[in-house]
Amino acid sequence: MENVELTVLMPCLNEIETIETCIKKAQHFFYKNSINGEVLIADNGSTDGSQQVALSLGANVVHVSEKGYGSALLGGIKAAKGKYIIMGDADDSYDFSSLEYFIEKLRDGCDLVMGNRFKGGVKPGAMPFLHKYLGNPVLSFLGRLFFKSDIGDFHCGLRGFTKEAALLMDLRCKGMEFASEMVVKATLLNFKIAEVPTVLSPDGRSRPPHLRTWRDGWRHLRFLLMYAPDWLFLYPGILLMLFGFIFSVFLINNPIQIGQIVLDVHTLLYTSLSVVIGFQSITFFLFTKIYAVNNGLIPSNTSLNDKLKFFNLEKGLVLGLVVLLAGIILTIKAFLFWDAKGFGPLNTSYMLRWVIPASVLIILGFQMVLYSFFFSILKLKD
Repeated sequence: MENVELTVLMPCLNEIETIETCIKKAQHFFYKNSINGEVLIADNGSTDGSQQVALSLGANVVHVSEKGYGSALLGGIKAAKGKYIIMGDADDSYDFSSLEYFIEKLRDGCDLVMGNRFKGGVKPGAMPFLHKYLGNPVLSFLGRLFFKSDIGDFHCGLRGFTKEAALLMDLRCKGMEFASEMVVKATLLNFKIAEVPTVLSPDGRSRPPHLRTWRDGWRHLRFLLMYAPDWLFLYPGILLMLFGFIFSVFLINNPIQIGQIVLDVHTLLYTSLSVVIGFQSITFFLFTKIYAVNNGLIPSNTSLNDKLKFFNLEKGLVLGLVVLLAGIILTIKAFLFWDAKGFGPLNTSYMLRWVIPASVLIILGFQMVLYSFFFSILKLKD
């Protein structure tokens, strides 16, 4: 088939009950809209004869041996002949005979067209309660928050995109989180994205769906967090450092009394710990970001790159050694004070106000020196 405009791609794993209906609906859509299209079944190891049914109806079948929703779709995308691809589950929950909104947006130049089930309508029994009122809304909200996306339904299974855009996204997820990966990468690459209303109907299968609520929900959440290291590491790290530093400054000189509660050196120990953990979290953000960009997991950020160019091994070593020296000086001062007391018993509260900050500075100094070397190693690719 030459000059195929549209591929309707359906992942398939034992969909014998519904695959015929889905294929016929897609073919009817081609016919009524005069579209040169193909139906492509990405079979993920069906044992119920789904492949034979698809072939008998004139659909193309690509066999994908690696298990997983994402794996099946990745195999299908590579094998697709169409300029545009519209993917959807082969369980008859989406109406493949009504894809006009998708093809219109794609022809208008959109790179990704997402369906929105909450705008189009979710028929009774089509979506489990937890998915409808907890899973999808929460994960979609996090996706919009983390990536500044306007998409209202991150996990709609009916979506269209150009094959060129799909290849540029370098999609890698093998499981259900593939759905989130596509939206996130399209957003990070500044692709033109649109959203259209989509109706979700109860699927036509008598068996339970492949989706597992808690397992797949966690995989989506894990993916969003891993692709948003600023929310996972940077912002919490900044808050921890600020909290720890501010309270430590107040506690170094004197205890703080709040009503009947007295915050003393024991609290200082924990606020100092907060500074250390916060610093580690921030540096972990930098390492994660550099690694992800260098390995093509996320697009390069020009603004961040410009800021990172300011840092190098030499500056990191100087800063680390200065901080380390400050800690050593405080330690010596505490030691001399102890010496002046004849190395006898000391006021524990007073001494800890010297020893705790000294210990924190020594820890931070050593970390800065070591992290500077690791930072430079990660940047060797630059």
